[in-house]
Amino acid sequence: MNDINHLLFGIYPYIAFTVFLVGSLIRYDREPYTWKSSSSQLLEKKWLRRGILPFHVGVIAILGGHFVGLLTPHEVWHTLGVSAPFKQKVAMGMGGVFGVVCLYGMTILLIRRFTNERIRATTAKMDIVILLMLYAQLLLGLTSIFVSAGHMDGEEMLKLMSWTQNIVTLNGSLAASYIAQVHIIYKLHVFLGMSLFLVFPFSRLVHIWSVPVKYVSRSYQIVRAR
Repeated sequence: MNDINHLLFGIYPYIAFTVFLVGSLIRYDREPYTWKSSSSQLLEKKWLRRGILPFHVGVIAILGGHFVGLLTPHEVWHTLGVSAPFKQKVAMGMGGVFGVVCLYGMTILLIRRFTNERIRATTAKMDIVILLMLYAQLLLGLTSIFVSAGHMDGEEMLKLMSWTQNIVTLNGSLAASYIAQVHIIYKLHVFLGMSLFLVFPFSRLVHIWSVPVKYVSRSYQIVRAR
């Protein structure tokens, strides 16, 4: 069991991140014309508009919360006077709110993609795989809130933080030891999250790398009527 835990949470994250980075670079270099979001807006707009905004708002907020919450060292939170139980309550509250927002948007997008014949006809197999993986990951995240409610001491959150920070500092063996005793829901959530990084370069998710940040600072485009 220890060997499996080490493989899944001490070695697999590095495999996933390596494929994520190297695969993205290779795809950008060799298949630039597939580097796109493959928007289906021209095929249907009404339900896309209803789902796309809450989905993206929820995802961005959740990723931001995970990034700050898991990668900020314990000492920083301690210095700021933020206790583990309080941090857990904030994470549960914010994660719950934005998780529901994201779930609402994604449910609309899933129904739209599966029920609209024209969109279904242009949907690749990998699109389905990614959508279902994201939906399952979201449900696991929301389910973990109820698990967290059963132990408000913040201990499991500290273990997950230690796992993340040791993975980042390339200490996989120690990282795996921290996550060994956490609830199975958290383990599934972490494993599926790593798996999303693994399939990232082979999906339309690569368009995330091309987020148009430069639009904020670029000059205005003058568009005149004909």
